[in-house]
Amino acid sequence: MSLYHPLVVGSLTLPGNLLLAPVAGYSDRAFRALCIEYGADFTCTELISAEALIRNGVRAEPLLRRADTEERYAIQLFGADPEVLYKAAALLAPYGPAVVDINCGCPVPKVVKTGAGSALMRQPSLLGRMVEAVVRASKDHLQSVPVTVKMRLGWDSASINYLACARIAVEAGAAMVSLHARTRAQGYAGKSDWSAIQDLVSRIAVPVAGSGDIFSPEDAEAMLQTTGCAGVLFARGALGNPFIFSAARSLLLTGSYTQPNTVERLHIGLRHLLLLAQDWGEKTACLEMRKHFCAYTKGMPGGAPLRNKLVHAETIEEYQALCAQFVP
Repeated sequence: MSLYHPLVVGSLTLPGNLLLAPVAGYSDRAFRALCIEYGADFTCTELISAEALIRNGVRAEPLLRRADTEERYAIQLFGADPEVLYKAAALLAPYGPAVVDINCGCPVPKVVKTGAGSALMRQPSLLGRMVEAVVRASKDHLQSVPVTVKMRLGWDSASINYLACARIAVEAGAAMVSLHARTRAQGYAGKSDWSAIQDLVSRIAVPVAGSGDIFSPEDAEAMLQTTGCAGVLFARGALGNPFIFSAARSLLLTGSYTQPNTVERLHIGLRHLLLLAQDWGEKTACLEMRKHFCAYTKGMPGGAPLRNKLVHAETIEEYQALCAQFVP
């Protein structure tokens, strides 16, 4: 079978196995729309607090909405109380997610200190109850859409327990497990241990999606080849680079791909800005795009001086003028 192939997640069949991971602060509706346009087979919102959703769903609403190009998508929730997670998942019905994902991997202190994210790796039984709660909510309110889990290797190198946690999640009803092959203590430092992904693939009955150090189409190919995982999650490697999905698909199917040039990268960055402005207004969009444009111009010849100017841009017109000066 080709390395690029359909991915079956419970009752859902995706056309391919190149997926956008939920990336806090980056996986906004505008960016997901572009990733779909450039070849992502499935996308996921950034992590959304179950507690906040219950208390003030209006504030979370922009994060929950599907992009115009998303035929289907996943919504990711985080929390530490099974009943809160149940109630939050029930509120997702109007948005029609194809999957509800549970975050058991975020290493950020403000998430971990609440007992959520990767802190759940320290309480496998609670993790299981969280999955059970969302599966119950899915059956009661969401037409039984699949529930998936994204986790890490464990809390630290002395407590590697991804296999036990994954088995508990599957027993509780998880239809897929995504493994970022680092510990919480590593954060995003060090090297991702792909051998753990390979191990997990051989030990659980549901599909495993691999995550960690996928920065190029070649990385995606290597992960699929070496681990046997069912799908690949692009996270930091997709930032400022939605083209990576079409490039990876081309590599897997034809053995080659074409990199976007400077003009194309800046053009897609400006489109991203306009899409953000539709959702958040010009002022907020321009502030948000500073970090995105740092990613779009990374590695670009002469990109540093352009970044130094773009991080001070306050209007769409300023962004457009700066990009026009940079491109002949």
